[in-house]
Order: sequence, then C-alpha cells, then structure tokens
Amino acid sequence: MDNLVFGIRPVAEAIEAGKQIEKLYMRKGAEGPLMQELRDLCVRHGIRVQEVPAGKLERLTRGNHQGVVAQIAAIEYVGLTDILERVPEDETPLVVLFDGVTDVRNFGAIARSAECAGAHGLIAPLKNSAPVNAEAMRASAGALATIPVCRVGSVRNTLRQLQQEGFQAVAATEKSRKLLYDADFRRPTVLVMGAEDRGISKEVLKLCDEQLAIPLIGHIESLNVSAAAAVMLFEVVRQRIGQ
Repeated sequence: MDNLVFGIRPVAEAIEAGKQIEKLYMRKGAEGPLMQELRDLCVRHGIRVQEVPAGKLERLTRGNHQGVVAQIAAIEYVGLTDILERVPEDETPLVVLFDGVTDVRNFGAIARSAECAGAHGLIAPLKNSAPVNAEAMRASAGALATIPVCRVGSVRNTLRQLQQEGFQAVAATEKSRKLLYDADFRRPTVLVMGAEDRGISKEVLKLCDEQLAIPLIGHIESLNVSAAAAVMLFEVVRQRIGQ
C-alpha cells in the first residue's frame, strides 16, 4: 500500500501537520494514554478510525507500527464549495458523484473520462469509496492530479445541496426505461454513478431527478461502471458542444 505512515507519534504528527488521511487503521482493543490521545486527535480532525485485527497491520507493514497505520492521501482534497466556485462563468457546471464505487481502477478510469469531458469535479463519500492511491492515479492517467476531488460525509445530503444550487441529479441505471439521449444535459448536472455490483442505492436513486439507461443490444446486461460513466459524460459533451 502506498504513502504509509505507522507508529503512534508519526501518525499523530502527520495529522497535526495537516496531511490528509485516506485511511487510518488501528488494532482492535488497542489501549493506553498515547493511543487515546491519538483517538481524540482523530475525532477533532474528523478522521474515521477503522479497527482491524493485528494481522492486517502486519500485512501492511513490517515496521514497528505500535498498533496504528495511516495511509496519506495521494492528492489534496477540496470542499464542495471550492468545486462550485471554480466553475468558469461561461461554462455549465458538471460534476460526478460516486455512490459506493470502491474499485480504485474504476475510480481512476472515471476520473480520466470526467477530466477529458470537461467535468468540474468529483465527489466521493468518506465511507465505502475507493481510496485515491497510486493505482488510482495510474488508472486516471494523471487526471486525478488535475480534476478537483471532494470527500463528503453523506451522498444524500450532498445531492440535496446540489439540487438547491440548481443542479439536476441524473442517475445512470440500467433499470430505467428512459434513455440518456432523451435527457437535457445543457443544465447544471450532477451525474451519479453507483457501485460496481449493486448500482446506485435505493435511497440515493429516489432523490435523483432523472434515471437514465444506456441502450444495450448485446447479451450482457450492463456495462462496467467506468465504461458507463464515459458514455454518459460524452453524451453531455455532445449536447453542450454546440451551445
């Protein structure tokens, strides 16, 4: 695993230095005053601690981890407001919202397509989302170093916030009878892409203004999520290119 910091004091120093923590693993049942101080520090900085068996920590590093290993983010995340404020006045906003996409290669491939399509940012939940690590960076062909990425606590609350800002929420789902070609993407749009196995959650799907399908004429029932995202994104490009 990339960008690892291990040991109680080194991890605490990384947090206090403002390093963005992608994952923080702590040994189950770990106790002691220093470990409690680290837990308190994580709470103050909004860092989620994942308690894991000692064996997982041993697999991550052979160093003296003292019961804690952190993965430093490969990029610097931004806030949702930052993404919206960076949209040029002469462009129609377009962002991609992930709902449970956990495969780093899919995440990176979607980032690449989004950047090529001129999307203004990516939004991913803090939980149940692929980490932005070296493998994701490679899959994105460097796009993750360019396109802004935001991490949020709640996909549903973020969707509601974007809708209040005038965005239409468009879900990509093979279960819809309406095709993507029948939608109007010339409006501010948040494109919602779901998990590789189960798709978009029912709770998120209910909030979306549009549920759109990609027409398939072969025997396979669905596209890979990164391929589906590319098709959706470039339909947006097709519609907007003549504006």
